[in-house]
Amino acid sequence: MVLRDGNRDVEVLLIERTVRTDDLASGHVALPGGHTDPEDATLAATAIRELTEEVGLGSHDVDLPLRLLGVERADLFGLDVAVFAARLGSRPAQLVPSPAEVAHIFWLPLPRLAEVESVERTTPMGPRKVAAVVDNGRVLWGFTLRILRTYLRPPPSPGS
Repeated sequence: MVLRDGNRDVEVLLIERTVRTDDLASGHVALPGGHTDPEDATLAATAIRELTEEVGLGSHDVDLPLRLLGVERADLFGLDVAVFAARLGSRPAQLVPSPAEVAHIFWLPLPRLAEVESVERTTPMGPRKVAAVVDNGRVLWGFTLRILRTYLRPPPSPGS
């Protein structure tokens, strides 16, 4: 997770994955990330390499060290996922999506995580209603929404 101070709220960097037939998460909104490679010395090195490959941000663009928040099970993918967080550094950073993996890059204000609605999505069990956050037509749901709501608890809505 990469976080920054937006105009009004803290924001988290998200991607919309490129549509590909060989990708279970094809077209989904997600956090940048991916699998370890043999040359990755640590899980944090994997996180930085994936961040660079997918959105063009490197270790010089975020405040180091990365903070390991936890490890979560992604059942659909059969993976244990290490969740890291870092703040975007103070120098301007250019976001460059990898066309093979990333269709769009966008920043989501954290208060939007409290705006959950029911949306129909295609799942491995067929179409079903799921809890989701919709931002400019992009649907954040499933594993990514769970991770964000677990580690970036949205502020309570007014009157609650």
